[in-house]
Amino acid sequence: MKSLIGYFVIGIALVISSSCNVDDEITTDLGKGKYYRARTAASKADWNKVYEYTPAPGQFINELKTGGFDGTQTTPEAAIAYAETRMGEVDKQGNPYPNWVSLGGFGGYIVVGFDHSIDNSGGYDIGILGNSFSGSSEPGIVWVMQDENGNGLPDDTWYELAGSETGKTETITNYAVTYYRPSEPMQPVKWTDNQGNSGEIDYLKQFHRQEYYYPLWIEADSYTLTGTCLAARNHDASGNGSYWVNAEYDWGYADNFSPIDRLTDEDNASAGANANHFRISDAIDANGKHKDLEYIDFVKVQVGVNAKSGWLGELSTEVLGFYDYNMKKEL
Repeated sequence: MKSLIGYFVIGIALVISSSCNVDDEITTDLGKGKYYRARTAASKADWNKVYEYTPAPGQFINELKTGGFDGTQTTPEAAIAYAETRMGEVDKQGNPYPNWVSLGGFGGYIVVGFDHSIDNSGGYDIGILGNSFSGSSEPGIVWVMQDENGNGLPDDTWYELAGSETGKTETITNYAVTYYRPSEPMQPVKWTDNQGNSGEIDYLKQFHRQEYYYPLWIEADSYTLTGTCLAARNHDASGNGSYWVNAEYDWGYADNFSPIDRLTDEDNASAGANANHFRISDAIDANGKHKDLEYIDFVKVQVGVNAKSGWLGELSTEVLGFYDYNMKKEL
């Protein structure tokens, strides 16, 4: 929701320990097998393809102004093309000037790939651009995949990259939210979860006029998104609903004003693009055990909080780009 916040706001630390309260047992290694794609002289650091774009409903989904939709995104292919165009924007001089892509409410996600495999260096390997700033973090869980079957598609096993909240009692794994298509235009989107809760994504008519927050390219009248859910840290700092703060998490999440993995002290008060950095060595499997991956081929970011901040609306991770940080470090 940072672009909305931007209307109202004017205006290298290293991790000493990556302990995440998860089992330190190392599961079977997926090394540099026959499907490893080595870098070449022509390889680019940045992502080169969006494979999936499935946001949850949200205030910027289908939005015709700041959201950049034009009403023709009625198929998954058109939605992917939209995301590629946004993150691939350039300035008047032809320099990269990526625009944000909203992932909507909890569970919304995007999947990208690269023109080469990204190596596990033991340090930071991946950079993901968001638009966080102090008081405005909307954390996205990061997942990685190795192309195990060599078909060039992200249809193998996803491994979560552990962050500062991994293993905490309040962090819910396999959390699932089902969203329901509104029966009429300009209505909130109702949801239920697998914990017995229900709620809705508010329709903010004071800011947006698109008919539906429910993605136009999803044909079903409901759909379910499953992932890891962090405890919400947003709060009303004013006490009267006028000033909401979306507080940051320590490390390990996209679109998060981390004091650690942003690798800068710049405050980003203008809500511009700024990166969080991630280590393939933090990969864990579905049982929370560390996974030793020598490289990865695909990256997914998924909204990791189910919360809303009053008039600002739902917490919705935004992404602007992905890159192989190993290549950036060599420049």
